Amino acid sequence: MAIVTSRHAARQPRLGLSSQMSRVLKALRRVRTSTDAEAVHRLRVALRRCRSLAVLMEEVDPHPAWMETKRLSRKLFRRLGALRDTQVLEHEIKELAPQGDSLRKTLSKVLEDQEVEPRARVRRAVKHFDRKAWKRLAHTLRRRARVVPPNSLAAQCLVLERFEEVCRLHAHAVPSERPRPWHELRIAVKRFRYAVEGLLPARTAAWERGLQQMQDLLGEIHDLDVLDGVVEKEAAGAATDSLRHAIAAARRRCLQQYRHRARGGASVLREWKAELPRGPEVEAVATARLGATVRAMDPHPRRTAHVSRLALRLFEALAASGLQAHFRDDRARVLIRAAAQLHGIRSRRRHMSREESADDVLRALPAPPGWRPDDWEIVTLVVRYHRGAEPKRTHSRFARLRKPRQDLVRGLAGVLRVARAVYHCGATIPSQVRVDKTSAGVRLCIPSLSDSRGNVARLGAAMHLLEISLRQSLLIESLRNPASSSAKPSVGPRLGRPRTSNERKLVLQTQRSQRRLTER
Repeated sequence: MAIVTSRHAARQPRLGLSSQMSRVLKALRRVRTSTDAEAVHRLRVALRRCRSLAVLMEEVDPHPAWMETKRLSRKLFRRLGALRDTQVLEHEIKELAPQGDSLRKTLSKVLEDQEVEPRARVRRAVKHFDRKAWKRLAHTLRRRARVVPPNSLAAQCLVLERFEEVCRLHAHAVPSERPRPWHELRIAVKRFRYAVEGLLPARTAAWERGLQQMQDLLGEIHDLDVLDGVVEKEAAGAATDSLRHAIAAARRRCLQQYRHRARGGASVLREWKAELPRGPEVEAVATARLGATVRAMDPHPRRTAHVSRLALRLFEALAASGLQAHFRDDRARVLIRAAAQLHGIRSRRRHMSREESADDVLRALPAPPGWRPDDWEIVTLVVRYHRGAEPKRTHSRFARLRKPRQDLVRGLAGVLRVARAVYHCGATIPSQVRVDKTSAGVRLCIPSLSDSRGNVARLGAAMHLLEISLRQSLLIESLRNPASSSAKPSVGPRLGRPRTSNERKLVLQTQRSQRRLTER
């Protein structure tokens, strides 16, 4: 922005979310006594930082408190924006129109009249702002923000996502002269800057000057576009050619400075890109971002970690056996790892089943960097079908997939179902899982698995989907581990006899399959 107060605000130290929320309350007290340009700007910047970080954290932790932060500050933020726009336009007219010019006086008078109502609305919004609720939110979000520590891999992933958005909009805006692409780029640069300041404080000092220059240039372009529209609307019929020429010249100068700063070997975009994750590092930070979601939303992380290890070991054993081509795909291993990592997350919607709840949370999250949208859709569907109803052709999202992708969903969801069942049956040594091909089907050997009717029923129900994917019968055999043959399983619920008719039927089917295998 061209107003001097914005540059003064930029030199202040960057603080975390908790301190920024405290700064909002401090700025509120000042605006209650004065609605001058500097006070309004400081309050609006503090609110924007809190709102930007709330949007950022909501991509990792879909907790209602982040949405409440945006809702509580929405009205005040909008009122401040209307008043701030008028104050900026007044400053621009004084900068561009010569002293004593009649058009300058006319437009200044129009803007002064337009400023009366926004100023009154700001005072009312400040008066009715719920400070107690804001303080409660600050206390809650202080704990929620710990899932993404500053300068961590998850923090780098979130900043990388904002940088990729800047690059995409930059490529769209630079060849154009239209106002809208430059306005969208301005918003993206702001979001990137606040993400860097909130999550990567180690980079803030080195990038502060470039971030400030880019934001100032883009803000100046936007202000000039708005001012040109005001001149055209409010001064119709007056001699506006000289002022509009000055606005156009200033805009061309800003565009030229931005393009020069963003191109070439000394480009700030190149500087930022060099310090952000690249190549193999992208997968590591994407995995860390998913881990942050697990820490925020999974009530049983130890159980999820154990099931994940079982699922990966089972997947690797199936891939080594050469039963299905999609199990030998490296990308499939990434997908099953992500689905196993995320299958235990929960939302606060109690009317939904666990698998539907996890699917609902994941569908609201953006795909990690480096992921194709269809890969992320596969992960959400695997989480959706890792328990409960099996996928059917009548399910709309599953039916839209091509047949190879449907087979992949069945296979990965089947692996995760069997891993959950094995965990609940008490198996604790995932490193010794073995898969053998036999004339009767596929034999899955798992150590330390007690041979009870409850286990047989549970495993029989879980392996049905995997059998459909493999197109072969699946037989599960327990291997006794010498070191722990006399010990009881250390995890899993108490096991009992099958109670329902379906469980008894599965017990009989599994026993008949095992007898046929023994006879052969």
